[in-house]
Amino acid sequence: MAKNENIASVLAFEKKLVPSDGYMYGTNWDNKTLVTALSLIEKSVRGTISNRLKAAIKSDPVKLNTEVEKANLQTIDVCALAPEQDTLKLHFTLKILGGVQQPSACNNALFKQSYSKAVNKYIEKEGFKELGKRYALNLANARFLWRNRVGSENIEVQVNALNKDSKQSWGFDATQFSMRNFDDANAQVLELGDRIAKALSSEDDFLMLEINCFVQLGKAQEVYPSEELVLDKGKGTKSKILYAVKDIAAMHSQKIGNALRSIDTWYPEFVEVEKTAGPIAIEPYGAVTNLGKAYRTPKDKQDFYTFFDKWARGTELGRIEDEHYVMAILVRGGVFGESDK
Repeated sequence: MAKNENIASVLAFEKKLVPSDGYMYGTNWDNKTLVTALSLIEKSVRGTISNRLKAAIKSDPVKLNTEVEKANLQTIDVCALAPEQDTLKLHFTLKILGGVQQPSACNNALFKQSYSKAVNKYIEKEGFKELGKRYALNLANARFLWRNRVGSENIEVQVNALNKDSKQSWGFDATQFSMRNFDDANAQVLELGDRIAKALSSEDDFLMLEINCFVQLGKAQEVYPSEELVLDKGKGTKSKILYAVKDIAAMHSQKIGNALRSIDTWYPEFVEVEKTAGPIAIEPYGAVTNLGKAYRTPKDKQDFYTFFDKWARGTELGRIEDEHYVMAILVRGGVFGESDK
């Protein structure tokens, strides 16, 4: 076989988990039928100087007093429940698509043939059941709430399948599910996981889910929409800008998607108590940006490309967990072409 005969320099996969933005509403735990959209509030505050100071200032009490007397004026966005409300409602939808058997773009017929054979073999053997269970658990444990999950009294997650011929509903007490592992799935989680797995295994089917999550935080408590990344602040006066859609506080769909695909417990350091980061988002290099660390490096031969280049050309991987990881990356989607030079 010629050197470049089965190399795909153009290779891309569409994402198969498609969440919407998450919209935030205020309500009460004892009467969840009355809900009002949460809006952002602009605040102007005087902060204190708390950053690290230069050595010359730290060692001189006079200069230090002068420095801390300076006004640190800030205008920021915040969001909170109304004084009479004690519960946050987060609403979003999630579409799960089939069709992972075919790349959305591939310029090498031989590679495409061997790839499709490997995928079909995985589907026949595993049927996406492990991945479906893990995605279902991340809905059941409300990982998508991020900071809004911390310090909550109660969390209820309602999941509805909206497909017109196969409507179904599930309800979960999110506090009963672990955020550290995927071992404690109950019958409802397995049932939802099977629906997700069935959609992922299909060639052109889909599953449409609606998720409503109620979080009892306490009256008038602050809630946390996504924060906007402002690349060009210019002369803007606001130092913190939160996300809203049509005056409804919201979470980015990307942030919800990151939480749903946080199912990677197969990286080597997961089992090391002092080094583990818990379940991490499915990424080609296991990147966790807030820790500034890649948990899957090419040096250790644990990254996606090391596995994928062998597996897609018909070589068996050593562990089924590595196949789960490769398939989860394909569900995530991306551009994975390699150089043909």
